[in-house]
Amino acid sequence: MSLWETLDRTARSHPSSPAVSCGEISYDYDELARRSRTLAATLSDLGIGKGDRVAILHRNCHRFLETYYACAYLGAVLVPLNIRLSPEDFRYILEDSASRLLICQLEFYDTISGIRDGTGKLERIIWTDVPPDFQGGSVDLSYDRLVDGGVEAWPEPAPVDPADPAQLYYTSGTTGRPKGVVLTHCNNSTHAEWAIRELEIRGSDRWLHVSPMFHLADAWAVWAITRVGGLHVMDPEFRPESALALIEAKRVTLSNFIPTMLNLMVNHPAIGRHDLSSLRVVLSGGASIAPETVRKVMDRFGCNFIQTYGMTETSPFLTVSILKPHLRNLPMEVRFRFMVTTGRPFGEIELKVLDDDWQEVEPDGESVGEIWVRGPTVTPGYWNRPDLTSEKIVKGGWLRTGDMAVMNSEGYVTIVDRMDDVIITGGENVYSIEVENVLYIHPDVLEAAVVGIPDDTWGEAVCAAVVPRAGRNIDENAIRDHCREMLASFKVPKNVAFLDALPKTGSGKISKKDLRSQLC
Repeated sequence: MSLWETLDRTARSHPSSPAVSCGEISYDYDELARRSRTLAATLSDLGIGKGDRVAILHRNCHRFLETYYACAYLGAVLVPLNIRLSPEDFRYILEDSASRLLICQLEFYDTISGIRDGTGKLERIIWTDVPPDFQGGSVDLSYDRLVDGGVEAWPEPAPVDPADPAQLYYTSGTTGRPKGVVLTHCNNSTHAEWAIRELEIRGSDRWLHVSPMFHLADAWAVWAITRVGGLHVMDPEFRPESALALIEAKRVTLSNFIPTMLNLMVNHPAIGRHDLSSLRVVLSGGASIAPETVRKVMDRFGCNFIQTYGMTETSPFLTVSILKPHLRNLPMEVRFRFMVTTGRPFGEIELKVLDDDWQEVEPDGESVGEIWVRGPTVTPGYWNRPDLTSEKIVKGGWLRTGDMAVMNSEGYVTIVDRMDDVIITGGENVYSIEVENVLYIHPDVLEAAVVGIPDDTWGEAVCAAVVPRAGRNIDENAIRDHCREMLASFKVPKNVAFLDALPKTGSGKISKKDLRSQLC
């Protein structure tokens, strides 16, 4: 199935089903299909066709949803831009992708105006949120004028092969320029099928787009929710209380949250003032989450919890912590130990954990290796980077994830660290996630992250960055004493830094790269 068909079939079978709730704007699937076709026709009139790259710089919005589908209709390749990147990163991505057109929210006007002359193939910018007196011209156009007053003569949907690129997602990694991850129509549609089956997504579901739509933590739901005819509820910018209010007001049933979001929500004083009974499941993905936070999520949201793990390169899910049937009747504490793992393979993903000799580790919950994966949701490669493609995707189509994990006897994996984040202190390996999980148990800790910093004696020293809860007083000795109760001595942080906030990436994850720079 092409990605356009996920909308076209729903619009034909359930035209009057609610599709979008975005602020004061609401409309059904018939209107979503009409607006997406109209945008596609407009882009076609501007010379955009199959294979052309179209970039978008925008907060979560119905226009983002329409752009995903308009590009799928034309067979164009969408390039979602992380709104928190630097102007130089925007310039590089627009150049590297050879994007011909940019759809951009007006709040980013100054940033884009400062780089547009150096972006080569960029021909036009379509602006959203423009005032009524916006003049524009042949180069700068108004999105709403084009779509609201648009054409009714639509071109035929472009014939697409399942292997055709559908999006280019640029990821920064820990070093170097952003790299473009190619995702195909097959990658996306297969992931949608598996998500619908695994998460039991149905037409009555209401999905909150709260993680950014430029990121795979949320973007996969564009296809899965539409395919079943569910409701897309838009939250343009995450704030704990506004997200809680939207869940209550729109009777949201499920969403995927970055762990930092969940931590801020469950610890927010407003959580008890909102009716969250519509939620049937909360997903957490994009980074590891502390078991203590999971307990609070289940208690304060009053619904099921599923941990997910994935990568941009895998569309994204690789694992889910959904219990196998024979585990569902075990005592709650036993079930909880499976629920807070990284999970078992998602859909039909093949997954193995390999040691340094590329041999599978024992499934004993203790032996550490790198996760390798294979399947139809794995990227065919990196844009303009055959060297990186051959480095990451090895013989037999196996993708090396760079994530270190253990596996238990039931096939559930638990990530212990990124390969680049393992701390080697005095010859001992320290996995930062283990130390972070202990820190989150401390009642005075709101957020925590652990990194290695250079040390003349030990090579690297374990350093903890801690954000205290509001109004709490805590010192280094209290943190170390707390850690000594549950960790070996070499894992106890030698340095503790107290910060007002931890640096975050554009998707809301804690940025250890920026944290190291801040602490060193």
